[in-house]
Amino acid sequence: MKKRKPATKKKRAATRARSGVSVRRAKGAKSGGGHPRAVWKGAVSFGLVYIPVHLHTAARDSTLDLDLVDSRDFSPVGYQRYNKRTGKVVEWDDIVKAYEYRKGQYVALTDEDFRQANVEASQTIDIVSFAERSDIPFEYLETPYYLEPAEGGEKTYVLLREAMRDGSKVAIGSFVSRSRQHFCAIAVRDRALMLNTLRFAEEMVAPRDLDLPAAAKGISRQEIAMARRLVEEMSGAWKPEKFRDTYRRDLMRRINEKIRKRQTHELTAAAEPEEGRPSAEVIDLMAVLKRSLEKSGGSRGRRKAA
Repeated sequence: MKKRKPATKKKRAATRARSGVSVRRAKGAKSGGGHPRAVWKGAVSFGLVYIPVHLHTAARDSTLDLDLVDSRDFSPVGYQRYNKRTGKVVEWDDIVKAYEYRKGQYVALTDEDFRQANVEASQTIDIVSFAERSDIPFEYLETPYYLEPAEGGEKTYVLLREAMRDGSKVAIGSFVSRSRQHFCAIAVRDRALMLNTLRFAEEMVAPRDLDLPAAAKGISRQEIAMARRLVEEMSGAWKPEKFRDTYRRDLMRRINEKIRKRQTHELTAAAEPEEGRPSAEVIDLMAVLKRSLEKSGGSRGRRKAA
């Protein structure tokens, strides 16, 4: 029987994602010290000003990273790509991206197609206008990033930062990253320029199909006034540090309690095959040598008897 290759980190992450509890390390996060890795490198185009920058993630996901395992021996559950028509496993080299323009009809796309779609924009964040922060509805905000000046871009970086610091304006622009165009807003945050990707208007879904009440039937003016008073009394300064991920904290408490009580499981060693070559993954060398000597001795005895 052909031995299945261990699942790669990428495949395991795809498998765990289906459980709804796993999130991979935030792109650009530190992986053991040193300077964080940039998720994009290019430049900000501000009129005729050119600012070489590196894009770094400004948020990390705190979702608990769990693995999917087989309850019988706690081996990791692998992820397979298979052909839905034949049911056979498909190798990575045989997989391409394609667009279904008609039912069952596809156009295959290559890396060159993505590069040629917009070569210049893939390396430039083009600022096209400035707008008031308050004019951007919160539902358009997507993902925050930090812009860091690349070598030689410090002066122009400070120029744009200080030009925007005392006002309420944000820079509106667009750029291409990972085969997708992004709409974005750039604002000043302390000494940093912060970029927040925005959703395009065409991506927003109108609530027209929802069954929403038009009028406040059965609600008195006194009730509305009381509700407004409650809103005012509960209002205060925005303090995000007051909020904590209590679900993750409580789940980790339960995990640590199980560890303390030794309610743990170890990966069960696979049974060694009676015949055939041993696995190249983990080999008990002494046991293999003993079996080899026994087999060699038995064969020699049989030859002498013959």
